[in-house]
Parts: sequence; structure tokens; C-alpha cells
Amino acid sequence: MSSDYQSVWRKRATQHAALPTDYQKHPHRTSEAAVQIEDDRTGMNVETLRRAFLDNLYYIQGKDLQLATPYDLYMALSYTVRDRLLQRWLHTQEVYLQQDVRSVCYLSAEYLLGRQLGNALINVGLYEQARAFLKEMNLDLRDLMEQEIEPGLGNGGLGRLAACFMDSLASLEIPAIGYGIRYEFGIFAQSIRDGWQVEQPDRWLRYGNPWEIPRPEYLVEVKFGGHTEGYIDPAGQYRVSWVNDRSVLGTPYDYPVPGYRNDTVNTLRLWSARATEDFNFQVFDSGDFARAVADKTYSENITKVLYPNDNTYQGRELRLEQQYFFVSCSLQDIIRRYLSYHSDFESFADKVTLQINDTHPSIGIAELMRLLVDEYLVGWDKAWQITRRVFAYTNHTLLSEALERWPVALFGNLLPRHLEIIYEINRRFLDEVRERFPEDEGRIARLSLIQEGSQKQVRMANLACVGSHAINGVAQLHTELLKKDVLADFYALWPEKFTNVTNGVTPRRFLLLSNPKLALLLSERIGQDWLKDLDQIGRIESLVADPAFRSAWQQIKDDNKRDLAEYILQFNQIEVDPDSLFDIQVKRFHEYKRQLLLAFFIVTLYNRLKRQPDLEIVPRTFIFGGKSAPGYAMAKLIIKFINSVARVVNSDPQVSRHLKVVFLANYNVSLAQRIYPACDLSEQISTAGKEASGTSNMKFALNGALTIGTLDGANIEIREKVGPDNFFLFGLTAQQVYDLKARGYNPRDYYDSNAELREVVDRISAGGFSGGDTNLFRPLLDSLLYRDDYLVFADYQAYIDCQEQVSQAFRDRERWLTMSILNSARMGYFSSDRSIREYSRNIWQSEPVPVEPESPAIRPAAE
Repeated sequence: MSSDYQSVWRKRATQHAALPTDYQKHPHRTSEAAVQIEDDRTGMNVETLRRAFLDNLYYIQGKDLQLATPYDLYMALSYTVRDRLLQRWLHTQEVYLQQDVRSVCYLSAEYLLGRQLGNALINVGLYEQARAFLKEMNLDLRDLMEQEIEPGLGNGGLGRLAACFMDSLASLEIPAIGYGIRYEFGIFAQSIRDGWQVEQPDRWLRYGNPWEIPRPEYLVEVKFGGHTEGYIDPAGQYRVSWVNDRSVLGTPYDYPVPGYRNDTVNTLRLWSARATEDFNFQVFDSGDFARAVADKTYSENITKVLYPNDNTYQGRELRLEQQYFFVSCSLQDIIRRYLSYHSDFESFADKVTLQINDTHPSIGIAELMRLLVDEYLVGWDKAWQITRRVFAYTNHTLLSEALERWPVALFGNLLPRHLEIIYEINRRFLDEVRERFPEDEGRIARLSLIQEGSQKQVRMANLACVGSHAINGVAQLHTELLKKDVLADFYALWPEKFTNVTNGVTPRRFLLLSNPKLALLLSERIGQDWLKDLDQIGRIESLVADPAFRSAWQQIKDDNKRDLAEYILQFNQIEVDPDSLFDIQVKRFHEYKRQLLLAFFIVTLYNRLKRQPDLEIVPRTFIFGGKSAPGYAMAKLIIKFINSVARVVNSDPQVSRHLKVVFLANYNVSLAQRIYPACDLSEQISTAGKEASGTSNMKFALNGALTIGTLDGANIEIREKVGPDNFFLFGLTAQQVYDLKARGYNPRDYYDSNAELREVVDRISAGGFSGGDTNLFRPLLDSLLYRDDYLVFADYQAYIDCQEQVSQAFRDRERWLTMSILNSARMGYFSSDRSIREYSRNIWQSEPVPVEPESPAIRPAAE
């Protein structure tokens, strides 16, 4: 950590409110003298923690305080906290085994966990104790927390949702294990050079990871390639043997997932690939040194990087390898665990439920059939009954291009047995469909697991629907659009399978940890129950007219904005006004999310100020953040455009006193936790009918930001909860979008008829934001003028008008403050705890299993 960086964080730490003491105590409430003994290995009092911290620094990091780097200190503290999780963690697993519980197995290719130290300190009940003993040693807890390298094991809302769900599962005491991939390099580290996104390797494991424990004893083998051979077994049954041509070994790494204020610690198990033979001595001895380790390199590529670019055949093949690898590892592990206590598969579906987080793990349906039929000799019909009972599918997209399809040739080359199984599933399934819908070949073609054409493809969403007993969307509108459009034929076939579970976020990370000053204010006024029952936050609505409460709320928002302004100055060298309206859009870059629409609004204001230098407008700081997929050229061009607009606006004295534009590089969970509390206006402006749900909209509103948005995804439900008067609505509805496109949408008509829009486009076209280069942004403008797939032009004027309503509201600061409080107060529904309760009740049939303390001798005693 640089000295400048340290100084910024030390200053912030001294300003940051301490978390309330009661947050940090175990439910049994600590009496330090009651239990602690001199040599207690995992005691919870300040002195024992200090001793353990120094021991870990010395014996694990090999340093003393004189030689220790800030990262050494972070590692020592993390091991100290992990030590106190281990007893709960092991005991939780023992309880699950002893009670033979029904377990939720959550399969996700992404987990955006965020930093673990702060979350673990809060959940295990040690935040204030750690803060206290470090302060005695002239160390600052926040400085150490900032040393943690965030695991970038996801690229957006899918992975962040999975992490929220794991937190809620543990906090609600529901037996669960998450399965995923331990990517050696997570989502790339983003830097901005000359306005362009530059991707750099995310070496999150380069200094080790104190939160993981390798479990090599549970190594599994995963097969690829080869061919299949049929044979008749001794009982006269036809069987198939998969003769693979290569294998990869999967090693599990376990991460503790502690529940909040309970003794449950669930497990996240991530798989890492390694070769079956790391080193060929004979080849090495012959002098071919590179080939001697070629198998190791090839095998370990599978878990090398998150989502390799699939613009090439090799990239697509590697993606499929990744998905099959982690699913096969996970299913083999699940079966091993099950058979440790059962002799057959009769109760498998009663003890295991498998949730597919989008289509990435849907190959698991074919893999479970292979394992049951080929490896454990279960009959096809019985195996299919088990498979359909255990799998459930969450759809996360309305974009057809995001519904995975794999070329049959690639699929068969990599997974020949699975292709046979999918064809057999499809044959039987389509026979059922023909019985219900005779002579409806169009329906047959749409429902088939195989898409016909010049290049046949396996439809993974169709496989997920056929092989699951439940299908859910993640917001009310999203689920309705699945029923009506994306999965309409499956809904007609099995309407009972479909349900909605609107997404949610964990208030522990996204309010308590992110915004501790606000959390402290809430708890002082309404108690702490809101942390486990977010509906309780609604009680602050009765305080909306309380002058002291209002003043404190505004002061906290101002403090958070100043903190973000300091960060921007430090890392972007841009000075922004904390009193200006912080207008923020941070999310993955995609055309449907319409970062361009906000950028066009900025250019509109720029044009107005250039025409009328004395124009009075509400000062705004526009803040963007997010990454584009490396192969997504248009999204990367949009990032370049935003940074080009920022350069022009920020360097123009006539404009910059009113407007500033900031692009925060390398947006991740840790940066998001700083941004959400400082936001005034949350931009949720996707084209209606394109965003499945969104979760940043929830996090912003929970922290008191107001939303400007379309009727898309969970925006609809947020607006219903907070009230139309506290939400800035604009734009076409999903039905209007559909109707407009059906009639024939011509974006040029909007350009010709709207003078301000035309002025925006013409300034860009003339090189006004590209140093006179008229070609740089030509692809962007052509995409709008001749296609405008996401209706930026059609919604432009409604958006500009709505932004004027925002300005009017912000001028009345007392009105804005009231709206801010009401947004937070009415967000109780959007807790991931509520989402998990709905999954448990409606899909998983899972019940909480409380874990009682195993040994009072190493736990805080009850007073």
C-alpha cells in the first residue's frame, strides 16, 4: 500500500463510525471473565485475540511487528478470525450429518464474494474486539481490511446474487453448500488508458488466500473426449461405457460461510483443475522439456480464467469444459457425501436439492443421468425420476443470445456420452409432446433440445426446463415475460413448474458493512432486529418528520459523499463538489443497460451550457463504473465515449463548474460498497423487457438513493413498494417496446424530429468528443441511427424530461431528504433472506436446522 493510499484510508477510518457494540457480540452475549482461560486457543476477548494475532503473525507469516507489512498484518488477523470460525464450521457439518438433513446444493459458475474479513468479523461477533486490540497496538482495522484482495469470481449480478444467497442461507440456518469454480485468474483487472478499457490479469491468489482450505482427500476425476461403447451386462441389460481420451482431476477448496449472529457456518466448495500426471519424466529425460509438462498446462487451463473469450472455437470449447468440469466434480461430491450414509438412491431426492443458477450448470442434468445410469446402474426411468425431482432452474436472462447453445459437433467431440443422453432425453420428451400436441411440428421444433439448421446446436435452457421440477424468474415482470415469450412453449406444457422469486440483497454487507454510520443510526432508533428481518426497517418511516433524525440522516449522506469525493480525487485526480447531485450508474457494460442514454443526457446539458453560459442548472457529478466483456467491441467503445465526454466536460471551465464526469476504474464489490452510500440518484435505465431483475437498484435504494428508471426488472416492484412519488419513472413499457418494434421502428425519425437529440448526435459525429476525429464513434452512431436495438432514441425525450423532474426535486432539499428516508424505509421486501425463504418454501422444501454451540469451554458464556 502506498503512503498516499494509506493516508487516505487512515483519515477515512478515523471519520468512520464504529459499529454498535451489540452487533459484534454473539447472541449469548459476552462476559469476558466468565469463560476465558489463560491458554484458550480461540477465546473471544480482546487479550486472547491480541495474543492469537501475534502468534499467527509470527508462526504463519514468519514476521514480527517490526518486519510485518500491512498485508502480513491482514493475513494474521484473517487467520485469527478463521480460527474462530473453524469450530462452528466443523460442528455445523457434524450436525448436518448426524441429522441426515435435506441439503440445498447451489450450482453457480460465479460467486462475487467481496472481501471476507469485514463480513466474517461482523457475523462471528468480533468486529469491536478486533478494532479494540488493534487500536491498542496503534493499528487500524480499516487499514488492514483494505489490504484484502477481492476474489473476482464473477462478472456481475449473477455472481453477486449467489454470494448474497449463500449469506442468507447460513443466516437462516438452512443446510446448504455452494459449488463453483476456483478461477486462478478472476474477472480481469480494469484500467483506463486514453479512455479505453485495458484488461489485465486478476492475480487474486498471488499472495495466498487465508479463507480457503484445500481438501485434496476429496479429489475427483473428470473425463473428456473419446467415444462410447455399448455392451450387455451379466444381467442381460444394455449398458454404455464411455471410453474417454483424457482426464482432469478436480481438487476442492472450501470457504466458510458464516451466518449472522448464529452458530451456523455453511460451505462454499470451489473446484480447481489439475492434470492426472503433472510431469512426464521419460519425455523430459529425452530433452523435450515443454512436452513433459504439456498435459499439466492443458488441464489446468480449465480453471485458469473466468469466462474465456468465446469468439473462437478454442474459447467456446474451454467454456464448455469449465462448465462440465465444475458440475461433474460437484455431482460426484454430492453423491459421495450421500452414499456415506445411504446404501441406495431411494431417498436421494428427499435429501438433496440442486439449484441451477442460470444455464451454465445445466449440463448437470445429463451428467447426473450418466452417473446414475452408467456408473451406479440405476434404471433409466428411475434415474430420470430422481433427476427431475432434484433439479430446479433459475433463469436470469431475457436476451436470446444469453440462452446458451452449443454446436452439436463440439459437444459430441468433448462429451460424447452426454450427447447420446441428451438425444435420448429429447426423443422421449418429444414423444410426450406429440401426444399432447399432435401434428404441431412448429411446437416440436421450438421445444426440442436440439436446434436444427446448418449447424445443429444443443439448447441448454431447454435442457434445464425439461430436466427440472421448478423454473423461476427473478422479478415479477421477468417471470411473466418468460411465460409469455422466452419459455412460452414450456409454460404451456407445464404451467405448474413456473414460479417467481424476486431477487434480494443481504443487508449485512450492503448496509451494515457498507454504511455503518447509517446502520448505527437505524439501530439507535429502532433496535437491531432489522438486520435479520429487514421488514423492520419500515419502522423508521414514523421518524420521517423527526428533526433530529432528519438532520442525522442528511449528515451521514454528506459524510459518505465527501468520502467518495476524496476517493475520486485520489484515484482520478478530479475534484468534485460533495454538495452536487451524485448521479450514478455502475454496472456491467451492455447496450441494453443504456449507459449511452445517460451519456447523451450529459452531452445535452453540455450543449445547453455552451449555448447559454449563464444557464442555471443543478450541479451534478456523474459517476460511471463497470466492465465490458473483453470481446464486446461496442460496449468497449461506449466506455471510450464516456471517458471522452468526461475529458471535454471536465476541462471546459464554462461547463465544469456545473458538471463533472467521472469513470471509476475496476468496479467491484469493494468499490460498490463505497459508492452505494454516497449516491443521490441511481440510474436504472435499461430498455423495458431486457433486464431480468437487477440488484444494484435494491442496494442503492436501501442506502437512501432515489431511482430514475424504466418499468423493467425489479424496478417495477421497487416503485410499487417505495411509492410512485418517490421514484422517477420514464420510458416505454415492455409491451410498448414490443409493439413499436412490431410496427417497424425507425430511429432516424426521432433524430429528424428532435432538435436536441439531433444536436447531440451531430456534435459527436463532427468529432466534438474525439479531437475532431469523425470516424472514432461512427460505429456507435451508426448502430443508433440505423438499428437502435435498445431504443435509446425512442426513450431520449422522456428521459430528458424526467431528469428535469429530478432537478426540481433536488432543489427542494427537504423534499429530497424525505424521499431518501422513505426509499430506505420501504425496502424491507428486497432482502435476500426473503428470497431464500421463498425458495425454501416453494421450491426446495427445506427447513432451518439450528446449530447449537458444541463446547461452551471455547465460546462466550451467557450472562
